[in-house]
Amino acid sequence: AADTAAFERRAETDWYPPLRSRYPRGCHRAGSRDASVVELIHRPPRMPAQILAGHPAHLHIDLLPRLQGRGFGRRLLRGLFSRLRAAGALRVHLGCSPTNSRAIAFYRHLGFEDLAGGAIWGRETTGP
Repeated sequence: AADTAAFERRAETDWYPPLRSRYPRGCHRAGSRDASVVELIHRPPRMPAQILAGHPAHLHIDLLPRLQGRGFGRRLLRGLFSRLRAAGALRVHLGCSPTNSRAIAFYRHLGFEDLAGGAIWGRETTGP
């Protein structure tokens, strides 16, 4: 998304309400993984303003293990960076588990920098 703040506002008005109706709190066993996901629907995380000030766009990328290490991720990001630049977004961020060492190595290799203790990474949308 080229504008994370706008994306979060639209998700709150258009996407979450039907999901909240379909999956009310308490519809799954407390402590289960499903209950955790339902809680995320009812209390979605918001990106901190200080991250959005410098890196307003965001991305998500998930590749199946059989596709990892074959250049697909780099190609996907290259195309995304081009589209974000065209939309006026010059910097992008993404979330990553601080324990996902393979992903962190991949993002570092592509020029991402640690913005928040290994959990949020960002970079300019220019370049490869």
